[in-house]
Amino acid sequence: MSKIYYKVTLTEEERSKLIILTKKGKHSSRKVIHGLILLNSDEGEFSERSKSSNKSVSDFLHIGERTVERIKKRFVEEGLESALEDKPAQREYSRKVDGDFEARLIAMSCGAPPEGFCRWSLRLLADKAAELKYVDSISHETIRRTLKKTNYSLGRKNAG
Repeated sequence: MSKIYYKVTLTEEERSKLIILTKKGKHSSRKVIHGLILLNSDEGEFSERSKSSNKSVSDFLHIGERTVERIKKRFVEEGLESALEDKPAQREYSRKVDGDFEARLIAMSCGAPPEGFCRWSLRLLADKAAELKYVDSISHETIRRTLKKTNYSLGRKNAG
């Protein structure tokens, strides 16, 4: 399987836009680095440099070679604007905690702790919620965030 090579050829207009982007104005550091990758990888007729390898560009900018490859690929396949911007996250997370679960959690934490314990811990609450089939499974950290969000803290006095 041969490696796909993405050739970056910038127009004069794109090149001047990138030069301005990297030298002036307020832009995110990631956007500036993406601009520098494209400028250093340019093989078009307006390029002032000879062809640069991904390795030399990554060494010059102190970034990974894979980043250079991804930006070049995005430029070739999707265009300049797409290469400069961050890709939006594509993963969606389903929420385990809803209002009904929060109410049950608070009611459970207000009740008596299991036998042998003087108070509820986050892990005990998580285990009990799974045992009572409120959720399939849940981490103690999710329990903590839920209780913090509802401004309730396991029997300790809240300040303010």
